[in-house]
Amino acid sequence: MKCVMIIDEELPIGLIANTAAVLALSIGEKIPGIIGEDVHDQEGAIHPGITQIPIPLLKGNKASLRSLRQAVLKAASPDLYYVDFCDAAQKSRTYTEYKEALQRIAPERLSYLGIAICGPNKLVNNLTGSIGLLR
Repeated sequence: MKCVMIIDEELPIGLIANTAAVLALSIGEKIPGIIGEDVHDQEGAIHPGITQIPIPLLKGNKASLRSLRQAVLKAASPDLYYVDFCDAAQKSRTYTEYKEALQRIAPERLSYLGIAICGPNKLVNNLTGSIGLLR
């Protein structure tokens, strides 16, 4: 399994961090077994489980994120999980506001800040293999 996050590199650093956090929480909730067990250090202190696989952050922009989201939808694989984070979510103060905003806004007017994709290595690589790292 492979997971990647693609985030709009033009966002301010705070929004990049927030987008990564939102996507990571969604991945952790939906992908069974991605979080490892708690670990004890030499002195017996607990270190709660973290992700068992690396999740690289890749760079995108508004156009490439929209295009990538469409490619993911077109792939329509049951083995592929994705989550997107759009401006409607970022501007909403509650989940209810977010749901209401999505019902009001035409899909073509949404602007994506980031998308996370998890699935078989080959499929994820086919979708994201040419995208550079976010630095």
